[in-house]
Amino acid sequence: MDTLRRKIENREARVGVVGLGYVGLPLAVEFARAGFGITGIDCSGAKTKTINAGRSDVEDIPNTVVRELVRSRLLKATSRYAVIGKLDVVIICVPTPLGKTKDPDVSFILSAVRGIQKHLRPGQLIILESTTYPGTTEELILPILEETGLKVGRDFFLAFSPERIDPGNKIYGVKNTPKVVGGVTDRCTRLARLFYRQAIDEVIPVSSTQAAETVKLLENTFRSVNIGLVNEMAVMCDRLGIDVWEVISAAATKPFGYMPFYPGPGLGGHCIPIDPHYLSWKLKALNYWARFIELAGDINANMPIFVISKINDTLNRDRKSLKGSRILILGVAYKKDISDVRESPALDIIELLEERGARVRYNDPHVKKLPLDRGGLRSVPLTARQVREADCCVIISDHSAYDYQWIVDQAKRVVDTRNATRSVKGHKNKITKL
Repeated sequence: MDTLRRKIENREARVGVVGLGYVGLPLAVEFARAGFGITGIDCSGAKTKTINAGRSDVEDIPNTVVRELVRSRLLKATSRYAVIGKLDVVIICVPTPLGKTKDPDVSFILSAVRGIQKHLRPGQLIILESTTYPGTTEELILPILEETGLKVGRDFFLAFSPERIDPGNKIYGVKNTPKVVGGVTDRCTRLARLFYRQAIDEVIPVSSTQAAETVKLLENTFRSVNIGLVNEMAVMCDRLGIDVWEVISAAATKPFGYMPFYPGPGLGGHCIPIDPHYLSWKLKALNYWARFIELAGDINANMPIFVISKINDTLNRDRKSLKGSRILILGVAYKKDISDVRESPALDIIELLEERGARVRYNDPHVKKLPLDRGGLRSVPLTARQVREADCCVIISDHSAYDYQWIVDQAKRVVDTRNATRSVKGHKNKITKL
């Protein structure tokens, strides 16, 4: 432990990051900036070639940053796990999707851990950052690593630290977002905390890996449940003939006891639609039904249907049906100003529109091509002709690049799911909001 501690404090520890996606690459870059030699490990040969060529495929990381770190020999990438034997710290940042039945898919974690196990040696610190259910670190990872005959807390060290990456966030990044960490033993926690303190401003230790695993699930369950509440409020306000955005804005003036959340067309991204179900799944095994999680998930999952009803009502004003109508979707990313379409509600909305016979096109300045079950769609140019020819324009992602006044000026009808047109002057009769 003392040898590893000295290596970490002197920035001499060799660090590996398994998984170089939207979590792994920013983490690798931050520790390389702090002076550590970083080896990224990814099963994608194309990804490793991209990084070794000094380019980034993660939107928040500029090519110039990767190029400088590669030139300085602080960052390199490989697809071979054999390098693990030369590393002192290994961080696992692989995907953790849900299966079709909303069961956790930990196959990527298990694959990474098996790769690490083959080259595990005394004196290494292994950290899992992939979001998962409470107990994963000690119930799945620890037994595999101890198959080597090495003992945790003595020969090697194991901890969990939830990732807190927010794609597109210009204020909070890896360095200035507090980091939670929990180890299998006290020694594991102390070493992991020491390691993260070398590159991150604030590190908060918790009592166990289970506590650390649950922290991330609470954070995103909090958001999912509150978004579910405000989405249901939007539906209720629609029935009452009340502007939900006015209600939220007025409620937000209260300086205590209230935090504004905003409705939308549904949940997107890897975290909020998925993470709460890890907790729900775990509790089912303990004969407990996580009712808030399930209810919020159901409300949020049905928001695309509500959006379709608003589009249908809007077209009815012009005595048109969905079938045969030309619909222009504005923004298909799961949130503004990014290119990530994972779990985006736009995918469901487009599919529902096409099932009902609508002729759908989309524009997104960040997403040039959209893979769909029925074949791909490509972003069309946002021209006056495209907007004018559409029977209805539907704002799904409120990108900053859009000139909403111009869009409304040109459009026949607009369905706004994000309150993006709140500052538009005139033409209020054209706009339908949630």
